[in-house]
Amino acid sequence: MANSAVMGSATAGTSVSSGAIEQYNYDIVKKFALMALFWGIAGMTAGTYIASELAWPFLNFDIAQITFGRLRPLHTSGVIFGFGGNALFATSYYIVQRTCQTRLWGSGLANFTFWGWNAAIAIAGVGYLLGITQGREYAEPEWYVDLLITVVWVAYFLIYTMTLLKRNQPHIYVANWFFMSFILATALLHIFNNLAVPVSFLGIKSYSLFSGAQDAMTQWWYGHNAVGFFLTAAFLGMMYYFVPKQAGRPVYSYRLSIIHFWALSFMYMWVGTHHLHWTAIPDWTSTLAATFSIMLLMPSWGGMINGIMTLSGAWDKLRSDPIMMFLITSLSFYGMSTFEGPMMSLKSVNALSHYTDWTVGHVHSGALGWVAMVTFGSFYHLIPKLWNTTIYSVKLIYVHFFLATIGILLYITALWVSGIGQGLMLRAFDEYGNLAYSFIETVAFMHGPLVARAVAGIFFVAGILLMTYNVWMTIAKRETLRSTATSAAKA
Repeated sequence: MANSAVMGSATAGTSVSSGAIEQYNYDIVKKFALMALFWGIAGMTAGTYIASELAWPFLNFDIAQITFGRLRPLHTSGVIFGFGGNALFATSYYIVQRTCQTRLWGSGLANFTFWGWNAAIAIAGVGYLLGITQGREYAEPEWYVDLLITVVWVAYFLIYTMTLLKRNQPHIYVANWFFMSFILATALLHIFNNLAVPVSFLGIKSYSLFSGAQDAMTQWWYGHNAVGFFLTAAFLGMMYYFVPKQAGRPVYSYRLSIIHFWALSFMYMWVGTHHLHWTAIPDWTSTLAATFSIMLLMPSWGGMINGIMTLSGAWDKLRSDPIMMFLITSLSFYGMSTFEGPMMSLKSVNALSHYTDWTVGHVHSGALGWVAMVTFGSFYHLIPKLWNTTIYSVKLIYVHFFLATIGILLYITALWVSGIGQGLMLRAFDEYGNLAYSFIETVAFMHGPLVARAVAGIFFVAGILLMTYNVWMTIAKRETLRSTATSAAKA
């Protein structure tokens, strides 16, 4: 069921005029969008290199800063918080202005969030290369970076809330609900996960306030809810704006989008402990987490169906519009990974999958298939509007789509083979009750799939490099036209 009121909010200002550019603060959106591409290239290149280190160990040269242990947290932070975080700042600042039909509150504070956020990522990245981390599951940066992130996040919350309060539309469009839940939940997660005591007043080293099983539960409460709110709820906010905009259709069911929001927000907070099956924590806690994980199937698939069915009456766009191909493919991967995740939370499946490459493949089906693809599609829609021009090459968008899709499919297929094979070998017994395979035999088996994963990373990085070139040429074309127009006016 389509909602006509939402159509007005989600499709307001389809073409961007010079007046709209003056009315809204697009400068901050441009900064975050371009920085997202920078961190995307840096983080994904680092990921491809460390994947190559696993496939060909000789690439772990005798240089500590480029070994797997140092580059892995650089890769994850660069992609999640650099690429993903900047993309969320850019799209949330754009969406809240367009749907509220008001200028972003606090231009100076918005600039602070840009410089503060990216400074935190850069400082943390240098620390990772130097081996300076809290040494926990996510190799979090040290306490001084955590404090900077906290200040930036408070400013972000204030900007977003004040913009909503001074809106010119009585209705708060659903994308803003998802962004607000992401901002609030991430603040809660960040503060409690990073409670730490510095060793000395001026020292860089600190120790977590928690220890043992409590520390493990805190880390996975943070870890899975970072997935739930930073990498899911926030990007659903992106989806709920850009899919209706690109389709030129109202969201399929506004009622379903609200149910999707509240069910997801309530259930996600309970599921983190399913990462700790078969450990020292009480059994009932991981059982509760697995139960809520299964329940999450309903709101997750409700959101996927809502997004895909928004194309009702415009299915032809899947043949003619490469941006829509990105967006709908991302929803398909969202549906797949939100089915695979609850299945892997079941104790019987988890006994096979955990501590294997299957988990890594699952994470990347969501990170590459859902998060990156919906971001690419949203940016291809957004960039021309920010610079009030047309995209440089539609053909290059098609090429990027196929490079990215091939890369994702090769990646997750390789790690399904690697992870499931690894799990089966490690739990196989011979007729005498001894382990049938040694650990080194599983490592030898994994070599082929790990080579395929490294090749998949090359495909994906080639895609984002192509996108960056396309965006660069789009902006250059606009600047050339502007210079020509200025010269003509002076003449």
